[in-house]
Amino acid sequence: MVSVILAREAIFGQVAVGFDLNLAATGQTFEEAKSEIRGHAQALLQIKSLIESESWGEAQKVLRKNSAVLKQDIYTIIQGKPGSERPELRKLYSNLFNNATRLDYAARDKDASRVWQCYENIVVALNDILSRI
Repeated sequence: MVSVILAREAIFGQVAVGFDLNLAATGQTFEEAKSEIRGHAQALLQIKSLIESESWGEAQKVLRKNSAVLKQDIYTIIQGKPGSERPELRKLYSNLFNNATRLDYAARDKDASRVWQCYENIVVALNDILSRI
């Protein structure tokens, strides 16, 4: 039994002894999220040029990368808001990222009309969120 473990460790390197839950707690503060959110929102909206040129794969990559950091910003800000403001912000958050997912699928399917519809919904949702925070 010990030889199997040692052989496995020699082949695969270090043995994992737990989960890395870094995504659950980034350590981002409310102030950091507020200062970075507009830049991350602008980065997300820059996929417009990729959509116009129908660079679907590249649009998906940029969408996924930028929506991930924006998602963390918005989540952190929502958590820092008073409880009475959270439900409406969560609804907008859900709407924004549901449309981002739909845009990703539409880009995969190369469905330009659905991509544009989702992009427009993302712009509206982002404007709503940014005006409330």
